[in-house]
Amino acid sequence: MIKENELDLENVPIINWRSIEERTRREEYAKILYEKRKRKGLTYPEALDKMTNRNYFGAMMVETGEADALISGSTSKYADTIKPAIHTVGVRPEINHIAGMYLLMTKQGPIFFSDTTVNPRPDAQTLVDTTLLTAEAVRKFNIEPVIALVSYSNFGSIRSGSPTRVQEATAALHRDHPDLIVDGDIQMNFALNCELRNQMFPFSKLGKRRVNTVIFPNLSSGNIAYKMMQELAQVEAIGPILLGMNKSIHVIALESSVREIVNMVTISVVDAI
Repeated sequence: MIKENELDLENVPIINWRSIEERTRREEYAKILYEKRKRKGLTYPEALDKMTNRNYFGAMMVETGEADALISGSTSKYADTIKPAIHTVGVRPEINHIAGMYLLMTKQGPIFFSDTTVNPRPDAQTLVDTTLLTAEAVRKFNIEPVIALVSYSNFGSIRSGSPTRVQEATAALHRDHPDLIVDGDIQMNFALNCELRNQMFPFSKLGKRRVNTVIFPNLSSGNIAYKMMQELAQVEAIGPILLGMNKSIHVIALESSVREIVNMVTISVVDAI
């Protein structure tokens, strides 16, 4: 008898990707991977060997349509899941770029942080791509993105270092995507405080709107910021939500809780649909 709040997994197949029974499927997957990567230095024996890796095998299940989504990473490094996903499923060709986003459930409402997991030192175009990917993802939650590209300067007050990349990205977004509610470069306190921002920078395209999406100038600042929020403010952090993949593949953090895994499975299902 299934108790309340328990999940019935009685008829769910469990696949041992290294078993003798899966030999034929490993060989089929290896052929597909070899065709994808043969001009990038991969031999067939190497492709076959990679199919003994659960991340490669699982990603190939998604690529061939035998699975709708893949969740991995609770016991492995982030890159060890990302690399197989890129080699098998690949990234969306129109952007050719991926990013990691976190959804933080705060007392003021949900806020999205990006990029928090992938790009160490993004150039201006990468920041543009990250912004567009993030805006698309936020809309899937039925939320209109109000986006701040944050930095340690405000609207050109510093003309060197990382603020210049943020300024270039903002200019490109304003030029090519005029309907997107986005502005920067802006310091975090002004981004999050509508009254203070409107008092000091009434010209900002953000206006009196509440910012619900933050794009960081580099990986260090984004990763540090979401973890500080998680630990000091005790907010629930859902992610990282991987953006830009051809199919639904997501990487959970090391030692994720059951709740965190369930949250990411839910997002992966929506993504697959």
